This record gives sequence, C-alpha cells and structure tokens, in this order.
Amino acid sequence: MDTIHIFLGTKAQYIKTAPLLRLLVQRGIDYRLIDSGQHARLSASMRTELGVRRPDVVLGGVNDVTSIGGAVSWAAGISRRLWSARSVRHDIFGNRGGVCVVHGDTPSTLLAALLARRAGLAVAHLEAGLRSHSLRHPFPEEAIRLLVMRLSTLLFAPDATAMDNLRALGLEDRSVRLPGNTVIEALDESLHLSQPSHGPAIVSMHRVENLTSRRRVERLVATVERLAATTPVRFVLHTPTDEALTRMGLRDRLRDAGVQLLPLVSHRSFVNMLAAAPLVITDGGSIQEECALLGVPTLLWRARTERPDGLDANVVLSKYRPQTIAAFIADPERYRTKPSELVDALLFLGEAIEKGVDAAIVQDLGLVRLIQRVYPQLELHGSTQMTVHDVSGARVMKRLGIERVVLARENTLDDIRAIHAAVPDIGLETFVHGALCISYSGQCYMSGMISE
Repeated sequence: MDTIHIFLGTKAQYIKTAPLLRLLVQRGIDYRLIDSGQHARLSASMRTELGVRRPDVVLGGVNDVTSIGGAVSWAAGISRRLWSARSVRHDIFGNRGGVCVVHGDTPSTLLAALLARRAGLAVAHLEAGLRSHSLRHPFPEEAIRLLVMRLSTLLFAPDATAMDNLRALGLEDRSVRLPGNTVIEALDESLHLSQPSHGPAIVSMHRVENLTSRRRVERLVATVERLAATTPVRFVLHTPTDEALTRMGLRDRLRDAGVQLLPLVSHRSFVNMLAAAPLVITDGGSIQEECALLGVPTLLWRARTERPDGLDANVVLSKYRPQTIAAFIADPERYRTKPSELVDALLFLGEAIEKGVDAAIVQDLGLVRLIQRVYPQLELHGSTQMTVHDVSGARVMKRLGIERVVLARENTLDDIRAIHAAVPDIGLETFVHGALCISYSGQCYMSGMISE
C-alpha cells in the first residue's frame, strides 16, 4: 500500500511543514509521521504548539542532540539501520511503499533520504534548489543539499532562484516550482504584532560554521556588547551555543554587558519578539525568511546565504566584515520595511488566487519581486501609480515581468502608439480620471496620505 511518509526532526522542519500536515488532515489524506529523534524533547513541545499529532515512529533516544559529538553518535546509531533493507522497511516505514517527504538541509534530511531509498521508496525534497555555491559556507548544509537533491525523485523549489539552480544541476525534469511558501502561513498563525522597534534587539546563532570558529563567536560577542550599551538585547540560546559561549569564557561577558540570556522559546513567542525588535542579528535561514516578511532590520551573521529573502532590503549579509557590521549597528532603522503588510498582502493574494482572479494590479516594485517568487503563476499588471508614461518605463515593466501596464492619464494617443510600437508585447491600459479621484499623473494623494 502506497503511503505518504513525512520525515522530520528539527524545530524549523516542524514549523514549515505543520501547515502541510494540517492540510493533509483537512483533506482526509492519511500519512505516517517519522521523527528522527535529533531534537526529541524539543520536537514534542513543537508538535503540541503547532497542533501536530504524535509520530508513528521516533528514532534515536529521548534527549536532544546538543553537541557535535552527540550528533555523530546519533547519526551513527541510525545509519547502522541502513545495513538491512528489510529492517528499514519494517521498523521505519511500516512495510508500506509510497513516497518519503524530507525537508531542508539538516543531517536528519540526508539520513531520511538514505533510509527511504534503502527501503525502495521515492523521495520528495521540500526546499530543494537552495544553494550558497560554497561547500564551506555553510558546512555541512551545502553538501547535504547537493546529496539530497541527487537522491530525490521529486524536487520542490521554493522560488525562481532555486528553480534556476536545479536547472543548472540538470535536475529540471524532476523539479516542481511551488506556488507558495508555508513560512507565510506559519508566520501568520503565530503573529500578534506589537509596536515595531519597541522591544529589545534579538540575537540568535546556532550554525556549526560559527560555533566552531572562536574568532566569529568573539566578534559576535563584541558586537552585542556595543549594541547593549545603547539598546536592550535578548540573546536566545540554542544549547550548543550556550555550551560554546561557556567553553570560550564569553557567556559572563554578555551577562555583564546587561544582555538577557534566554533558552529557546516557543515559535509563537519568538516570532512576536522578532516583530517587536528594533533589529535582529542571526545566522538562521528560517529567521531570515521571517524577518524579510516582517520588515525588521536584520544583520545576517554569515559569509554566504542560500536565500535571497530580504537582501538589498531589510536584510544585510555581514560577511563578518567590521565595516558592514558597524554601519548596520549605527543606523539599523534605515533598513526597516513596513511590518506585517507584506504578510497580509501575500495572504490576501493567496485567497484571491483560490477564488480565481486573473491578475493583480501592483504599485510597489519590491512587492512585484516578492509576488513573483511566492506566486509565480499569477499575472501582474503595473498600476498607474508606477508612473509609466514613456517607452523607457514600459521597457522596465517588461523586464520586471509585468504583463500589462496602466499608463498615466496625461498620455496622449500619440504617446500610446509610440509605446506600443517600441514595446509591442506588453499590454497597455489607459487610466481615466474618476469623479472620486484626487491625483496627479496617477499618484493618488489619498493613498499617499494614508500610507504615511
């Protein structure tokens, strides 16, 4: 009997997959949930918070893996099962065929793919195609991504860049570009917006590439100390981070600087802490996605990132460069985008698409890019508030992927003919001044006043 097997093990995997699991339940589709046991205690609390049922199978022990040595021991224990295909099929997959859904780029992702292939199952990889194009940054995640993509039967790309990466790897024939990102639903379900920038700054670090480099950890601590001199700071500590800070003798420095050191909190609490923060410093990929949607000024404590989310907007890739770090800390507010509006806009669009809309008229250039990544099949039209009134503007719209543009009302028929002749493959629409419209060249004074 063919079955959907969902193989998870980390906090981020549960958060991003929970909307899918709830949808399967709503549609009456049976699935088997397998927990890798990598974060046994944490996973149990996450399931309770996210409304996910108990797993059918839990591998590993009853404690969380919190060190590199522990991770090696945990992985070795599970890997021993690979020797017997019969044992894998019976003990892990319940003697059922079908497809095993894996997520992301963690060690448990790779083990899940190997176990599924050993049992003769197909493998579907969520968040496939993400690339930093450097095996060292991040390590081991980039290597894991490449291996899992090769092992997978079906690859689900979260955005156009990921799809391009899969195409470059010669994997296009087994790749699917997803029309949305579950991080939006997860964020919306947890978010109860506080006044932006009225809470403490938030710091989080957990990647192996950082925790194994004393220089990077010391530079982060020094940065947080400078920040804490003027801004309240909360440092949310993963257990390996807490142990690394203690081992390096840096934990007391943070405490002496007045930094509030917290253990991991629930996703709902953490998201609302992010939304209220004046700035965030993190090395987390999922946190980068969430902060991009929230518009919070974010310093990414990494050399490279596989995600485009928020870059050139509210997210700054530090590359560990002192001048980049100093410039961000000196004036983080310059990077802020409006909180919650992007999430609300994307959720509203998702509902409209489900109801069958043909296209969306968009004014904001940044929103155009975001919509194209989240809903790539939706036709976009350029609003008259984009102030397109000549050939050069129409060409820019075409390069952006806009299918039709609403021209400024001052355009004459000769102007429209000239634009059509120069850019014949873009649709043209003419704005007509309405009785209730208070505008000049499509720039609505009323919406301008409301958005201030």
